[in-house]
Amino acid sequence: MSELSNKRPTESLSTVGPLEEKAPQSSRRVKIWATAGGLILALQVYVWIRWITGPYFTPVDPGPTDPPTFMKVALMLWQIGSPVLFPVAIWWFIIRPWRRERRITLDGMIMVSTGLFFFQDPLLNYINTWCTYNAWAFNMGSWAPHVPGWLSPEKPGAQVAEPLGINVSGYAYGVLLCTILGCWVMRKAQQRWPSLGTKGLIGVAFAWGFVFDFVMEGLILMPLGMYTFPGAIQSLSINAGTYYQWPIYEGLMWGGVQAALCCLRFFTDDRGRTVVERGLDNIRGGFAKQQFVRFLAIFAAISASFFVFYIIPAQFMATHADPWPEDVQKRSYFTSGICGDGTDRPCPDPSLPIPTKHSGYINTEGELVLPEGVELPAVVPHERSE
Repeated sequence: MSELSNKRPTESLSTVGPLEEKAPQSSRRVKIWATAGGLILALQVYVWIRWITGPYFTPVDPGPTDPPTFMKVALMLWQIGSPVLFPVAIWWFIIRPWRRERRITLDGMIMVSTGLFFFQDPLLNYINTWCTYNAWAFNMGSWAPHVPGWLSPEKPGAQVAEPLGINVSGYAYGVLLCTILGCWVMRKAQQRWPSLGTKGLIGVAFAWGFVFDFVMEGLILMPLGMYTFPGAIQSLSINAGTYYQWPIYEGLMWGGVQAALCCLRFFTDDRGRTVVERGLDNIRGGFAKQQFVRFLAIFAAISASFFVFYIIPAQFMATHADPWPEDVQKRSYFTSGICGDGTDRPCPDPSLPIPTKHSGYINTEGELVLPEGVELPAVVPHERSE
């Protein structure tokens, strides 16, 4: 699919008067975004290398609970179908436009970027575990514990399992397709209500993202057992108390992400460039360097959208999580050896302190269990005047 562009009609030289040269745009903006993109990419590569070469690169066992047949069928179809379609998406959005235009188009850049921001997927559990995937799907654990500052207590083979067969390709072209569809909705809204303006179109994109998330996650993926939000605030959730409870604020957070992605793609200049690419022509070093800088800038903007609108608010929601429903705790493929039956850890509950990977925890007997070799801190008496 070609990029959006709003090319101005060619004007007659006789009617516009003397030609005026445009002042060249500063390359500062694109350099700042590209630098941020390079740093983010370097961090991801570092963390992924540590994961692949470390103890957390091991499957998480789904445990003794056998998922219902419909879940197994859905997971198998998704794990097979999503990777099979990935080469098709690569051909359509990257190779085909490259052969035609000798460059990677905006959609191709977005697909690579959304595929890479899959790295952030487990970060919503950074402070407290409130979302888990179905460990019955193929997984090799997760890189989350290698993320700097990671707090949630996880161990090799007992952690939130990232379904690689689903998420790697799903994030890449799945989010791109959702963004393309969102831009189509924005164009239709603009045609229907020409006076909407920029703010109105942003609102349309946000509403689109919210509705799409509710339908896709709340009505399809979660009931099929792909993943669950056990720590969701139940008074703010649809189907509360079930393994497929959908927190309304999940739709608000993803609506913000999707609106940002749609706006990045929709509001381009007459050359089809996004707001973060301004000044790209002043980057020296040839076409290849310009395109690499362009990619890093777009990647940074897309990564920032996910981090700001989803990952950051998710931390607040995680610290206000409700008790995990019994419907989740009885299914070992959702607890993944993190807590509950088969462990000495109760599942997260607001009546208990939130443990970290550095702290002790309250076990199922109500006893404080300290890390090995650690003693309870001593009380230092106050200085008192004689």
